[in-house]
This record gives sequence, C-alpha cells and structure tokens, in this order.
Amino acid sequence: MNIGQASEASGVSQRMIRHYEKIGLIPEAPRRDSGYRDYSPADLNRLRFIANARDLGFPIEEIRMLLDLWNDRSRASAEVKALAMARAGELQRKSVALEAMRRTLIDLAERCHGDTRPDCPIIERLAQ
Repeated sequence: MNIGQASEASGVSQRMIRHYEKIGLIPEAPRRDSGYRDYSPADLNRLRFIANARDLGFPIEEIRMLLDLWNDRSRASAEVKALAMARAGELQRKSVALEAMRRTLIDLAERCHGDTRPDCPIIERLAQ
C-alpha cells in the first residue's frame, strides 16, 4: 500500500506519516522498485493507534511510551492506566484554564459597546 492509500486508510495525513517515520514512531517503510513507500497492515494499525492517541490529547513522547506498552505483551495495565490518568488530569487543568479565558472574553465583550466609539475594554485589557 502506498503513502496515499495508507493516509486514507489510517486517517493520518501523508505529511504526518512522513513525520512519524522521521521521528521513529513508525519504522521507515520499505520502497518498491518504483520508489514508492510500501506500507504493511501492521504499519496501518500503528498509524491508527497513533491517530487515536493524538485524538485523546497524548503528546508524542507519551505516544512513544504507549506504543512500547502496546508492543509489550507482558506489560502491566497499571502503567497504561497511569499514563491515561495523568493525561486526563492535564486535560482537566487545561479545561479549567480555557474556561477562565472564555469567561474573561465574554465579560470583556459584554462591557464593550460594539459601536462606532473607539473605547473598548477588550483592547484596553490586551494593552495591559
């Protein structure tokens, strides 16, 4: 399967597939006589795994750890759970921060007249 087909089958862009090869998340695909990369079903499974982990907010280094755990049939599920819980905690912290930013923007927007006058609390807050 070539890179275009691998991209379509995995939902990972061709650019990201090449990037993942470059940083070692997936092995470099062998080349056909034509020079095209040739991806195996195992490569597709790995790409889907990476895409799913990215969708859940895992950064590259944690995905690397998850891939190692996925490949280790003697792994302790406690390691996987610890990574997931740590990521969930980080997402919660980010969620709280995003909600605070949203509330601030709504407050500023509600105090802005939004008319032809130049006075604007949004601009004033950004200039602080």
